[in-house]
Amino acid sequence: MKDYIVRGMTMDGFVKVMAIRSTELVRRGAEIQGTTPNATAAFGRCLTAASMMGNLQKVENGSMTLQVRGGGPIGTITVVSDAAGNVRGCVTEPRVPLVEKYPGKLDVGATVGREGTITVIRDLQMKEPYIGSTELVSGEIGDDVTAYFAQSEQTPTACALGVLVDRDQSVKVAGGYLLQLLPGAPEEVIEKLEEGIQRSGAVTPMLEQGMTPEDILGQVCGSLGVVFLETAQVSYKCYCTRERVERALISLGRAELEDIQREGKNFPVSCQFCDSVYEFTPEDVGELLKKI
Repeated sequence: MKDYIVRGMTMDGFVKVMAIRSTELVRRGAEIQGTTPNATAAFGRCLTAASMMGNLQKVENGSMTLQVRGGGPIGTITVVSDAAGNVRGCVTEPRVPLVEKYPGKLDVGATVGREGTITVIRDLQMKEPYIGSTELVSGEIGDDVTAYFAQSEQTPTACALGVLVDRDQSVKVAGGYLLQLLPGAPEEVIEKLEEGIQRSGAVTPMLEQGMTPEDILGQVCGSLGVVFLETAQVSYKCYCTRERVERALISLGRAELEDIQREGKNFPVSCQFCDSVYEFTPEDVGELLKKI
């Protein structure tokens, strides 16, 4: 089954809702980064959240970067989403030790750390990007995204994320949902939503039972009902090209490139977001020098 995002509204029009199945894109990201289980769960939650947040953007060629620095062993998590919700990302330290809250439950907060920030950079194709940053609440990512929207964008939000890592360290299921109150939402709607969130519980068990994003939103919203408006397939997608790598090498400057050329060896450049490797011969480097 392919990953996808579904967007909609509660039937009263007071709540924007969206949910995602992100199993395949998280699997791909974990494979590229070579993450251990705790890092897979943390990185996977960030990929899932960033996909939904990127999909929320209204600028067709825009992008959204989610960066989490919590002071934990994983270091910095960086994820970039396009306006459709396709994502790519990397982590500073993918091989973190196993830490559990209790047997069978990975401690994502301990992996990420709780002394740091969550930063969102929105490139809306304007002169300057929008940058918002708030302190981490728990390092569990879902709580931190919820707090970010409330504090930085003044949007009451509920975000729930889940990544289930199997015994063989592969990603069994991944996904989540995002709910946002619109202005004027009455107290009774808020109460019903809170009841639905409490009743539904964690995302991972719902995904493991085979529930779709539509099922999850239906479960959470309960008697409020949901009107589904849009569905979009999403994937792990990197936009690196040889031309972009060439521009990056040129930006190193003449002296650096001349040093590389003098070594007389092929110079491989790996993309931090995917497993692409671009090989540059001394002759290729010479051609770059001509462009400076």
